[in-house]
Amino acid sequence: MRVASLAEVKAKLSMYLKEAKESGPVVITRNGRAVAVILAPADDDDLERLLLSRSPRFQALLNKSRESIRAGRAVSHEEFWNNLQQRSTDSSNAEGCHQ
Repeated sequence: MRVASLAEVKAKLSMYLKEAKESGPVVITRNGRAVAVILAPADDDDLERLLLSRSPRFQALLNKSRESIRAGRAVSHEEFWNNLQQRSTDSSNAEGCHQ
């Protein structure tokens, strides 16, 4: 892991992007304090995981889901997919009625 000032990164961004890909994260500092990190995702799935892990909305959704499970309001895997299939069927039928 490399630490670099914002001024250095601004002057040599391409170099730091390459370094993040080859050697790992680059921590960017301003006035000696970390303010950002350059990360090179391994692939699209890695990028998605990274973005979701930092998303307050997604984290709130996960917490709400965990609370529901603890409160006994969870649905089984089979029930989930049956409900989804039913909603899809209902939606398709409703679209056909409006045409």
